[in-house]
Amino acid sequence: MNTTVRHSGNMVDAISIRNRIPFEEFDYQMLLECLKGYEHPRDKIRSLLNKGVIIRVKKGLYVFGEALRRGPVSREILANLIYGPSCISLDYALQYHGMIPERVEELTSVATGRSRRFSTPLGVYSYRRISLPAFQIGMDRVSLGDGRAFLIANPEKAIADKLAIERGNGLNTQRDIMRHLLENLRVDPDALESLNPDLIMDIAKRTGSRRIRLLGRIVTRMRRKREGRS
Repeated sequence: MNTTVRHSGNMVDAISIRNRIPFEEFDYQMLLECLKGYEHPRDKIRSLLNKGVIIRVKKGLYVFGEALRRGPVSREILANLIYGPSCISLDYALQYHGMIPERVEELTSVATGRSRRFSTPLGVYSYRRISLPAFQIGMDRVSLGDGRAFLIANPEKAIADKLAIERGNGLNTQRDIMRHLLENLRVDPDALESLNPDLIMDIAKRTGSRRIRLLGRIVTRMRRKREGRS
């Protein structure tokens, strides 16, 4: 791959751009800063894209191509950046926390804006709308150790969000909820038992969701049963 661009007759190696951007994920403003002084920076960006030096994830958001990549791209970081404010949740977060056995390819999030779905060169990212009070509780900030971090729902929020956004399914009783969790979502019973019922009830109070309240009661009953065994 030819990773060289020209400026005023001088050869400017794309490596110099790479050296000025510390991470694999970066935005348009950061790229413009690297091209400061170019007469036509947009043309330079177009050239970088055409050569595969950089890859556009969505308008204004990029990653380096394979030739210049120093490490793996964080899909979790991208999930927070593609659409926001948002927080990784639902199926992807359930998998991340080891609550379900399936590998989830689509990176699922919740957001305060309208529901959206983005197909990108780095996979599919979907966002489901939830209320602001529901959004503001139950998030963890996961540091990657290099100054970057992403927001992801903790297990309680992930499963509560999943129940709250699902339509139909006749989830009207604790038995309905339990069957759905174990048979349809294939949630690990031990992981379910380890949830914090107080946090689930707090989420239920903020959202007014009867389903989440039923979930809180299920977890409370499971924990009491376990404590009775110990």
